[in-house]
Amino acid sequence: MKMYETHERTEDIIKILTKIWKQSVKATHLFLTDEQINKIEQYVPLALKEVNHLIVIENDEEAKIGFAGINNQKLEMLFLLPDQRGKGIGKQVISYCIKQYNMNELTVNEQNPQAVGFYQHLGFKVYKRTALDEEGNPYPLLYMKR
Repeated sequence: MKMYETHERTEDIIKILTKIWKQSVKATHLFLTDEQINKIEQYVPLALKEVNHLIVIENDEEAKIGFAGINNQKLEMLFLLPDQRGKGIGKQVISYCIKQYNMNELTVNEQNPQAVGFYQHLGFKVYKRTALDEEGNPYPLLYMKR
């Protein structure tokens, strides 16, 4: 496995990462309908282009299997292909982000209990909860810090 920050935000990379995002969300965000996922997907390319640090994760065959995004020491996004979950990759990515970018904060959907548990296992603690997400939808968010 290889992780690296990419400064190239070509249409090809954005398409591949958006596809990874969608597969990951379908596997983990069970509270969203397909229609809601498709609506949110429209905003993913812009988020990928605008995040300060975009970290790409590749397998040994150099195929992209996930990505993370960091702004100002905050993890903004972490998505892995569903078949890559549970292999310790997420833990390695978080460790990398902490070491390289001093990442110490993140936001996670409360309705994604596997992700909440994952971050708690890595030492993050909830310091704030909102009943709505940033777009005003009824998806509670947990704000966590190390």
